[in-house]
Amino acid sequence: MARVAVIGAGMGGLAAAARLARSGHEVTVYEQAAEHGGKLGTLRRNGFTFDTGPSLLTLPHVYRDLFAATGAPLDDLVEIVAVEPTCRYRFPDGSELDMPHAEDQAEAALTDAFGPEAARQWRGMLTEAERLWELVGDPVLQNPLGGVGDLLRRSASVRDLVAIAPWRTLRGVGRRFSDPRLRMLLDRYATYSGSDPRRTPALMTVVPFIEQRFGGWYVRGGLRRLGDALFERCTELGVGFRFHAKVTAVETGGGRVTGVVLRDGERRPADVIVSDVDAEHLYGDLLTDRRADRPRRTLRKTQPSLSGFVLLLALRGRTPDPAHHRVLFPADYDDEFDSIFGRRPRPVPDPTVYVCAPDDPAVAPEGDEAWFVLVNAPRQGDVDWTAPGLADSYADRVLRVMAERGLDVRDRVRWREIRTPADWARDTGAVGGSIYGSSSNGPRAALLRPANRSPVPGLFLVGGSAHPGGGLPLVAMSARIVAQLVGPA
Repeated sequence: MARVAVIGAGMGGLAAAARLARSGHEVTVYEQAAEHGGKLGTLRRNGFTFDTGPSLLTLPHVYRDLFAATGAPLDDLVEIVAVEPTCRYRFPDGSELDMPHAEDQAEAALTDAFGPEAARQWRGMLTEAERLWELVGDPVLQNPLGGVGDLLRRSASVRDLVAIAPWRTLRGVGRRFSDPRLRMLLDRYATYSGSDPRRTPALMTVVPFIEQRFGGWYVRGGLRRLGDALFERCTELGVGFRFHAKVTAVETGGGRVTGVVLRDGERRPADVIVSDVDAEHLYGDLLTDRRADRPRRTLRKTQPSLSGFVLLLALRGRTPDPAHHRVLFPADYDDEFDSIFGRRPRPVPDPTVYVCAPDDPAVAPEGDEAWFVLVNAPRQGDVDWTAPGLADSYADRVLRVMAERGLDVRDRVRWREIRTPADWARDTGAVGGSIYGSSSNGPRAALLRPANRSPVPGLFLVGGSAHPGGGLPLVAMSARIVAQLVGPA
């Protein structure tokens, strides 16, 4: 039985803790915040409940597998329901597309919105993406990946590598489409990894494939309940938790990790350390061991992911023709990525607006609504989001943009809460508030994120900044990989 220290109680850290405790290890989780969940946060006020992080669950079977492997079935604990439609898209010309939850209805919806040729082109892209999913879904995403050599060994043939085609971009795939709205729809999936579609490898076409093949899902009462259920599973398995316990160093000796140091100077011994903090923070701030020089250099060459500016809106009244999830596209999508990833980052003047408005009586008083509104944003440091007045003035701008795109709720706002990249950086430890750690801007960044096994024996990485990437399903996959690497007690 190993003494395991998990740094961070995000979903990756919780999933790793549950699996390792189930395997017989003695597990303690150290979390700098007052509670678990990481980016899967929640805000409750005056009868309103908001998820402050992810707003859609894909691949729910990943969490069903996690709960089945560690105890009682997930569906005994939470209610997972289909989101229908998965998303309502509004394009700059005012046209709309309701993307159905059911895969077999998508082509008809695309035909109605864009015409039969556009629907045929989208279906062709998804057929290619299905082949990519076969190549990476299990061989790459659910196994350790330590470098190019591992990727080559996992590919059955040169033809497989050509199919993955890391030199092709998502934007390049979109150029095949005759309808610019279809290109905009595809570009949007780059932001699932906090990236720029002009630099994100075409491999990201697996994301719309996954969304349409496996559907989009919601947890009744809010996705936070998934985090609560996982926390409860950890406590049932005997995992210890230390909150308000910021780890300031990972100590090594005798050729491997020996423990962690807390902010108050307390030293906690450990045989195994699992880091659920941003890899940039781990290698840049917590670890001084020279064996970590290579991942440090690699991370310095990698562009961080975008961050997010969030409005939590407590709204009076009900919205006619409601939709759980909406995306309101701008006239100039490229300006958004130039504003975030360009030489002079700035708050996006005319951003894409993402709205999550659950039709769930558990999250708002009767007759009212709780809206989560997100726009992509540069990291704290690229923009000083703490500058006096900036957050409020930009929140007003976002509300104006929504109104200009046919979704004016300004006279319905009972109160609002603002979360900036500076808040994400402070509350979650994500460097600069990056949502996904490193972006997928470039083939190496997309395919070769920091490995789950570090160069220092006994130190492992989980979470969105490590392989296989960010998002609720992938961080749970990273935990499964780490549990296998550590092995049973």
